[in-house]
Amino acid sequence: MYITMRLVAPLILIAALTAPLFGQQQGPVPGRRGGPRGPRTYTYFIEPGKDATGFRPGDRELATWALRDWERHADGRIRFVAVEKDASRIRINWVSPREGQYGETRRAMVGNRMVAMVYIRPDTTSLGPAVSDASLTDPLFRDAIVYLTCLHELGHAIGLTHTADDRDIMYSFEFGGDVRVYFDRYRNQLRNRAAIATTTGLSPHDIERLRALFQPRRVISPR
Repeated sequence: MYITMRLVAPLILIAALTAPLFGQQQGPVPGRRGGPRGPRTYTYFIEPGKDATGFRPGDRELATWALRDWERHADGRIRFVAVEKDASRIRINWVSPREGQYGETRRAMVGNRMVAMVYIRPDTTSLGPAVSDASLTDPLFRDAIVYLTCLHELGHAIGLTHTADDRDIMYSFEFGGDVRVYFDRYRNQLRNRAAIATTTGLSPHDIERLRALFQPRRVISPR
C-alpha cells in the first residue's frame, strides 16, 4: 500500500491503503526462479522494530501472516523464505510517524541486489479520530489495520498495482471510500487475534491478479 498518508482528513487517512506510489510505477523486485514447475522464491527479512513508535512485538507475526496469505493463494507459484537481512529481497521495516507514510514500498539497490524496502508505521493513534479511537479500544481493529497494511505493501513488493475496487486489498483510497468501513469489514470476520492467520484479506480479484502475474512456466518437451 503505498499509502500516501497525508493526515489531512480521515479519508486520506490512509492513503495508507492507498496512494499510488512505488509498487505501481516500478514493478516487482525479482525473485529467484525455481525449476520449470517450481515456484518463484522471495527471500525476506522482518526488522525487530523495537524503536518504532506504536510497535508491538506481535506485529512481526502479523507481517509473517501477510506473507503467508499471499503464498497460500498463489496456487504454488510463489513462496517466501526467511533469511538474514543482507540476503533478503524483501525487507519489512517498522517506522515512526515522523518518518513518513503509514505504509510505503520502495525499490532500492542494496549492494548488488534489488531490494523491496517495505515501510510500515504501526502507530495507529495518528490516523484521525474515526480510526485511532477504535484502535485504542479494540486491539483486534488495530491489528487488522497493521495486518492489512502489510498485506497491501507486500502486494506491491511482488509487483501488483492499485485497483479501484474497495473489496480488494490492493484498493487505493485515491478513488474515495470510507476508511473505517474498509477496515471494519475485515475486523468483523475475526473472533480473536489468531484468526488473522487463517482469515484472508485478499478478494477473489486480488487472487486472480496474483495468479495471472505468476503464470506457470511452460515445459517445452524435446522433439
